[in-house]
Amino acid sequence: MPQIPEKVHELTVGQLSARSGAAVSALHFYEAKGLISSSRTSGNQRRFTRDALRRVAFVRAAQRVGIPLASIRDALAQLPEGRTPNREDWARLSESWRAELDQRIDQLGRLRDHLTDCIGCGCLSLENCALSNPDDVFGEHITGSRLL
Repeated sequence: MPQIPEKVHELTVGQLSARSGAAVSALHFYEAKGLISSSRTSGNQRRFTRDALRRVAFVRAAQRVGIPLASIRDALAQLPEGRTPNREDWARLSESWRAELDQRIDQLGRLRDHLTDCIGCGCLSLENCALSNPDDVFGEHITGSRLL
């Protein structure tokens, strides 16, 4: 991994990519979504401050656990510009996401259980199919897979 001298306070997009492990295209995407920011040189080249390394690590860690980019952007917006997220920031923000993650885990568990039922049937045409007819909204009027 390329080392950045301490006296270097701005990184090129290539340096940020090499150090963070994120593709250049991902960094451009993060910037377009407001997750990181850069300044421009007189030659219109991007330059990122060193705190962008920590912000990219923060974004990638949050993405790995399934946090939507909009939520990550909102979380980063709570930090002062130019300040890197620290351990306390991550603890506070991850705690605020815990309920959302628990809800997703519950939903995935229910999906897994219903998917097993449908695989056992094999046709997705059950009157009360939880996947194609959640809460049997149409069961009072028709049966089978006609809506598919």
